[in-house]
Amino acid sequence: MKTYFPSDLKCVVLLGVDFDGPCHEVGRGIAPLGIHSWGRYSAKRGVPRHLEMFQRLGVPCTFFVPGYDAEQYPDLVKAIDSSGCEVAAHGYLHEAWEMPFEEEEALLRKTNDILGNLLGKQVLGWRSPSGRKSDRTMQVLKSMGYIYDSSDKDYDLPYRLRFSDGAGGTNNLIELPNNTYSLDDFPFYKFSHTPPSEVRDQWIDEFEHIYNSDGFFVLTVHPRSGWGSGTPSRSRAFEEVIRHIQQYDGVRFFSCAGFAQWCLANPHYLEEACHT
Repeated sequence: MKTYFPSDLKCVVLLGVDFDGPCHEVGRGIAPLGIHSWGRYSAKRGVPRHLEMFQRLGVPCTFFVPGYDAEQYPDLVKAIDSSGCEVAAHGYLHEAWEMPFEEEEALLRKTNDILGNLLGKQVLGWRSPSGRKSDRTMQVLKSMGYIYDSSDKDYDLPYRLRFSDGAGGTNNLIELPNNTYSLDDFPFYKFSHTPPSEVRDQWIDEFEHIYNSDGFFVLTVHPRSGWGSGTPSRSRAFEEVIRHIQQYDGVRFFSCAGFAQWCLANPHYLEEACHT
């Protein structure tokens, strides 16, 4: 019998939407036009479609938004926030390249300022674009007031991530690991071109096993067309997964920030890992 969470909380569900608009192409030096215009679909159709669905189903969600996309679509980012969903950071140009720490820090702070000024409040979390982190990334996030990271792939449960503060001491953030293969739309739609019905069945199967074991389900989608879940049939598959989950007892949907705050208030349920 698992005891990771209280008895009345059988399974935590976190839904994450990685905005990934035209920043994805612009960051690679590609004009987001013609065959490369997939990212523009996010703001035009994908995000509005997902927002409507979350409101209709009554579930929270976290949108991880790159700074460039927030600059291009400020009203939409404000609409995400006003809907009750969370806006978190996701790089500036969805950086997929190695960079010196000074450049990384400048981009982290740039996106934080863009989102904070746009929303009029503190951003609380970050998900790495393309999974890249340096040994000092967490120090910058902590200094900006972030309480969680959702980038690592090394565990099935949330944990306290302890790291050097750069001055001989330690700090910590809540780590919300995300599985970017079996619980992410990108590999299914980008590489294997899996039909939406099969993706739905895979995610439902993953949920049912997680519900009966660790009880921590983190699903990531992208509202782009092409390899994302913003189009009608893929959005429907996403909705069917949510509706299936809602049938189970003891399931609770959180935003990432909402659950990170729960973790901070209930640290005895978490393990701790050290990152150097």
